[in-house]
Amino acid sequence: MTLPPSARTTVRRDDRAAYDRQTIQSILDEAFYAHVGFVSEEAPFVIPMLHARIDETLYLHGGPAARIMRTLKAGPEICVTVTLLDGLVLARSAFHHSANYRSVVVFGRPTPVTDLAERRAVLDAYTDKLVPGRRPHLREMTDKEVRGTVVVSVPLAEASAKVRSGGPVDEPEDTELDIWAGVIPLALTAGAPIADPLMRPGIPRPAHVDRIGR
Repeated sequence: MTLPPSARTTVRRDDRAAYDRQTIQSILDEAFYAHVGFVSEEAPFVIPMLHARIDETLYLHGGPAARIMRTLKAGPEICVTVTLLDGLVLARSAFHHSANYRSVVVFGRPTPVTDLAERRAVLDAYTDKLVPGRRPHLREMTDKEVRGTVVVSVPLAEASAKVRSGGPVDEPEDTELDIWAGVIPLALTAGAPIADPLMRPGIPRPAHVDRIGR
């Protein structure tokens, strides 16, 4: 299914535009954090935040004392962006250097999630996204913890993706030059797990931790 682009989500370069839900959702799901843009007290702010997606809704969460959560609860227009940097593109001229990336822009008005059961489900989705398989190993969140976390929802009704992939696009005559050109792939990778020194001895590392980065 494809989202019809709005005036704000139309990508000017048609060859990099993607409006299908699968592309938009896959980028949102792979990215660990988003940048959330909003205006507070007539000043612009852009704050990095963890996010989670359930079906056609994007969720953001934070502490009730945070400026951004106080602002988002009021339902202003916001812009949410995520970017995955996949590689550096080295051309034969400085002008044609570029990057391979996948990005999404979402516009909308956040709505507070007031139902505690829904809020708990969203917070569980955050854990599942960050570390798949982790949640069954944890104690349940208390009602106090759930009530003490602000969660807002943003519908994915106005969103688009922009994607660049492939090698350098040089001037035809430059391909004859004796200059190395190509792509340097980039990826976010996980290091070896570091155990909490306060953990009791003898607790084995679970399989879902070992799977991270594989």
